[in-house]
Order: sequence, then C-alpha cells, then structure tokens
Amino acid sequence: MSEPTSEAAAEAGKDCESRTKVRVVLQWVAQAQFAGYYAAKEKGFYDKACLDVTIQEGGVNIVPQQVLSAGNAEFAVSHVTKTMVTREQGADLVNIGQEFQRGAYLQVAWADSGIKTLADLKGKRVGSWGYGNELTLFAAMQGSGVDPKKDAEIIQQPFDMSLLLKREVDAAQAKTFNEYAQLLETTNPKTGKLYQPSDFVAINLQDAGYQTLEDGVYAKEDWLAKKENQETAVRFLKATYEGWGYCRDELKGCVDVVLKNGSALGEGHQTWMLNEVNKVIWPAKNGIGTMDEAAWDQTIDIAVKAGVLKAPPTDGAYRTDLTERALKELKGEGFDITGESYKPETVTVTPGGK
Repeated sequence: MSEPTSEAAAEAGKDCESRTKVRVVLQWVAQAQFAGYYAAKEKGFYDKACLDVTIQEGGVNIVPQQVLSAGNAEFAVSHVTKTMVTREQGADLVNIGQEFQRGAYLQVAWADSGIKTLADLKGKRVGSWGYGNELTLFAAMQGSGVDPKKDAEIIQQPFDMSLLLKREVDAAQAKTFNEYAQLLETTNPKTGKLYQPSDFVAINLQDAGYQTLEDGVYAKEDWLAKKENQETAVRFLKATYEGWGYCRDELKGCVDVVLKNGSALGEGHQTWMLNEVNKVIWPAKNGIGTMDEAAWDQTIDIAVKAGVLKAPPTDGAYRTDLTERALKELKGEGFDITGESYKPETVTVTPGGK
C-alpha cells in the first residue's frame, strides 16, 4: 500500500486554503470497530483531504441515525436495518459507503450444552441484545424451525457474556470481533487457565446463510443535494478508506491509535478486535465501501420478514457514486482498494484482554 507518513499527510494538509468542518457519529465508544476513522484523523488523511473532522462517540443513549437525522452530524456509522427503520419513519438517510462487507454475528453456547446447531435452540434460554441486533438471530432461528416467540425463552442480554458465563442463558449473542474474545479472555475457575474455543460451540450466523450488513457510512439526502457537500462526502470517504487501509497493513500501529483515543478496553482485546474487523472489511472484492446488492437485498428481506420494516426502502436508500469516485482517486494514487492479498494475523488471547 502506498501511503504518506503522518507528518507528510499533515504537511500536505497545509496546502488547504481552508478546512471543511464535518462530524461523524459512531455506534459506540472508542474501540477498534471504528479504527479506520481514528486512523484517518491521527495519520493526517483527513488533514490531507482539507477536512476538520470531529469524531463523536456513540453510547446507550446516543443513536447515530437519530443524531444524523436531527442534523447534528454530517455522517453516521450504523447498520443497514437500523438506519432503514429511521428512513421509513421519514428521515432522508442514505448509505454512501458500506465498509463492513460481511456480518459478524455468532450465537455461542457451552460445549456441554448439547447445542450444536440453530435448531437445538428449541426449548432453550436464548440471550439477545435487542435494539435491532436480534433480527439476524431471529431470522436464523425461524429458518431452522425455531419460532423465537413460542419455541424458546428470549432473555435480554447485556453487551457482555456474563449471563452465559454464569449459565443463566443456554446460548448468547456475540460478535466475532468483541464478545467472543471476552469469553476466551476469561479464566476458567476449574483450571485456573483461560477458557479455550473447545469449551464453547460458536454458531456462525453468516455461515448458516444469514448475512446482514452492518457498519456503513450514512448521510442525509437533502445535505447531499448540494454539489459542494457531495465533494465533501467524497473526500471524507476517501480519507476514511485510507484509514482502514492503514489499519489493514499496520495492525499494531492502528491499535496504538485506538488506545490513544481513549479506549476503555485493553491492548490485547483491541488487537483481537481489529484483526477480526479487518476480516469483515478485507478483502473487498470490488473495493472498500462498495455495496453488494445481493447482500443488501438479503438484509432488507430479513428485516421485512421480521416485521421490522413494513416494506423495502424506497429508491435512493443507498448510492454508489460517491464511493466509486473516492476509489477511483485512491486507485490512481496507488492505494490497494481491494486488499485482495490480505491475510489476517494470528492473535494471542490475553487474560482480561490486557
């Protein structure tokens, strides 16, 4: 990958007559799930693009698509389904770049639970986060002959694995890049050593045929109606994709950037997270941020069948031209837009993710 150093990028930014101020609101607090944004800011890619970017953390009471809809940010990072629900309610939100090319949902049970497939969740206590995160799980359960409303006890799960570890649920929701690692970072009280993958059964919902699109970049249609804002969006996407390229090629350096920006999670956990996040972004067959129409259609189909969306979104719910322009410029500068040769690293789990 061809990329300037942080100093060189900042130097290039000095040629800007002015910087356009924009805000991007994330889905959660600072962590490697959003490393590309922090890297783009830290390594000077936003500076080089003549942008002054404020990165706003998300949280329990901060809903990115609502912040965007209210005009309190120019860009938001969110899942397709969540944002399309807000669009259906009248907000003019548009997907302009689909960074996560693949889903990351797992349903994890103890190896001794007898649960090996989704069909085995019948009659079980099934943990779910809610807040829209249950959609893929419920669709996968229904597709396996298990009605979540009748055939299982759905238990509200916190955003950790405590209920599973205490055996208060038989299976719990997890993301490959976060909660699954939390299990492996926990000490088994019986052995005094860390739990191993063999202690659990991790059912991959994507492998089961339930692929739903997660983190992407959104903006408002009326904001994008102005040509100068389209130019700003292209510059923002281009610099953000450069950030993700840095995180692909410099795992440790990117983790350091995340830690510097106030992550509450340790270096070990963030290293695992970034390695797994890279897997859902790279390789990007048609270029980072490119929308896979079939994956979009499946995501929407799951949401409609679940009754979360009344109907598929109206035309214009996503547009590809801005990412295409950003990728064309990046490719011309020698940036590897697909990461075709990307190979994930092997990350050693650390106690407590430290």
